[in-house]
Amino acid sequence: MSARLGVDAAYRHCEAITRGRAANFYYGIRLLPGERRRAMSAVYAFARRIDDIGDGGLTPAQKLEGLDRQAAALAHGDGADPVMAALADARARFPLPADALGELIEGVRMDVEGAVYEEFDELVVYCRRVAGGIGRLCLAVFGLRADARLDRGLAEVRADELGVALQLTNILRDVREDAQGGRVYLPAAELRRFELPDTPAALLAALDDPGRGERLAALVRFQSERAREWFDRGLALAGMLDRRSAACLLAMAGIYRRLLARIELHPEQAARQRLSLPAREKALVAARGILGVGV
Repeated sequence: MSARLGVDAAYRHCEAITRGRAANFYYGIRLLPGERRRAMSAVYAFARRIDDIGDGGLTPAQKLEGLDRQAAALAHGDGADPVMAALADARARFPLPADALGELIEGVRMDVEGAVYEEFDELVVYCRRVAGGIGRLCLAVFGLRADARLDRGLAEVRADELGVALQLTNILRDVREDAQGGRVYLPAAELRRFELPDTPAALLAALDDPGRGERLAALVRFQSERAREWFDRGLALAGMLDRRSAACLLAMAGIYRRLLARIELHPEQAARQRLSLPAREKALVAARGILGVGV
């Protein structure tokens, strides 16, 4: 009984992290049955921890040590850690792919080691690790329709593509914040193509330069069109899922797709501040997901 209570407390800890730190994600997973919702919270809490290591104030060496400790905890377990305890229980209940959990760590390791992206194909590697892996972890918790179970390989591809679409949206949303932190995720070759600088300090200055507005808008339109293509492919996953899983996916993806449209419509505002959707609009998207309405 005490062990069961311990697992319940671990899940409550993860749900509190998810509710407090991931509004977009939380709007979607509220539509899932309890066991699946708890598993998704455990996945998010682990991913949040990995991101926080990468974004924190430690030295690069300390961050790498922290990532190594999390990789060891994944391999060997840590029952005293509520996130790891909940994740272990979720892994026992759902076929969470171990490689996807490891890829999250490797993606953040790329951040810590200062990876730069000259071409889009190089950025896709990063996106697949930090977000495509999340897509495949979500798929392991979701329920496939009976007529789609033989196409699990295709479902994994679609989940990976949707994860990349979400990450491309995050990158566009966070251009200023990332530049302030010394990072540029937009491919350098594409920035130069639009006559924009490819280093953090110079890009940050360009974001504040009214004379660069047209170039910035053109870049945002280009990046947004590409992200929509990844959304179009990834959203085919919804038709392969059971009703509640599809509703969850449509809610989460719908919020991000609306955010992408807002960024594309207001590129100069997006350059000045991090855009988001108001709570009422997120609730509307979640309601549309319940009804199975496309995004």
